[in-house]
Amino acid sequence: MNIPKILMISGWVVLSAPAILAAEGKGGTQATSSAADQKAIASAMSAAPKKVGAAATIVAIGSDGKMRTLRRGSNGFTCMPDNPTTPDPDPMCMDKAALEWAEAWMGHKKPTVGKTGFMYMLAGGTDASNTDPYAQKPTTGNHWIKTGPHVMIVGAEPGFYNMYPKNAQPDTGVPYVMWPGTQYQHLMIPVK
Repeated sequence: MNIPKILMISGWVVLSAPAILAAEGKGGTQATSSAADQKAIASAMSAAPKKVGAAATIVAIGSDGKMRTLRRGSNGFTCMPDNPTTPDPDPMCMDKAALEWAEAWMGHKKPTVGKTGFMYMLAGGTDASNTDPYAQKPTTGNHWIKTGPHVMIVGAEPGFYNMYPKNAQPDTGVPYVMWPGTQYQHLMIPVK
């Protein structure tokens, strides 16, 4: 079985970029349109503004653990539906640079500094640690926070993040840096 590499980001199971790219290209399978697929596509599209979601590639993990492309897109964004195993809605949509940044994070590799990426999570995100990029559950010192609808800027030059709060327990109602001091720091920008 070809199970893609997965990790959590803002509570979402994120697939590695090669798994997504394989699903979009000859390595993936185009799903037949079922009611479940249509529901997943609608969920994935809810992560981004209507026009972005409407033209994005939509991917999901099939019941066999393989990446499936539910719909091919044309705008360079890849969206994933809500993770049903998390308590809150958390679909996400990212551009190619953000997808590459996520791949570096998942592979415990240094992301390309200055290759700025953008992610939407307009339906919100499930709780996550604000200090530990690899935390899977709350502990005494990992500063677990709840995020609402937001967008993220990832991969920017380090100096960019110095303009924003880097508190371990941030006010999530204003822009703040998540995972400050790590090579995976990124700007969280609430939208509501």
